[in-house]
Amino acid sequence: MTSKELLDLTVEAIEQRHGEDTEAYDMQGISILADYYVITTAGSNRQLHAIVNSIVDKIHEHGANDYRIEGTRDSNWLLIDLGDVIVNVFTEDARDFYGLEKLWNDGKKVELNLDQD
Repeated sequence: MTSKELLDLTVEAIEQRHGEDTEAYDMQGISILADYYVITTAGSNRQLHAIVNSIVDKIHEHGANDYRIEGTRDSNWLLIDLGDVIVNVFTEDARDFYGLEKLWNDGKKVELNLDQD
């Protein structure tokens, strides 16, 4: 699976669980850690975990099993390392506090085709 296909699956999984303000950055040639960085906001801690579970389920459906989740059950921020794609899922307050988007200013913001229901 290409990193772009993995990104697309990730964004689809986030959409299915109604992640908000989802952004992705193309860091190819800039970061040695991953090709894409994704950030999204959950309305609650419960939704945060639902988004993470949705991503894991979606990648399993497509035969990808190599991932690592950082954070705890009570965290307001979970990170999923999918190898070529790094996903950060925050509660709104945690996202505002950490402001990770500033770290990725050198990357190209990816145009996401999100449903605007």
